[in-house]
Amino acid sequence: MLEIASNKQYERNNKLKHSKDAAFGWYRYNTRFALPVYDELGELIRYNVFQSIMLIRHDKNGKLYLYDVIDVKKSRASRLSNS
Repeated sequence: MLEIASNKQYERNNKLKHSKDAAFGWYRYNTRFALPVYDELGELIRYNVFQSIMLIRHDKNGKLYLYDVIDVKKSRASRLSNS
């Protein structure tokens, strides 16, 4: 998810409760991931592909930490062929 993330957007920290853990603000990245779907026999049928936004906090120690994955939406994926 991190390697394919795109559309980096910076936001200042606006809430007092996050002044300690997100002193340098927040970053949002668009990303996607897939989960396999199997049938009763354990054969792979398809992948469910999801689009989401990763929320990264920029700590006062200068490090970046994954804070949350938000706005998860399922994308349409095609079935695998039976070959």
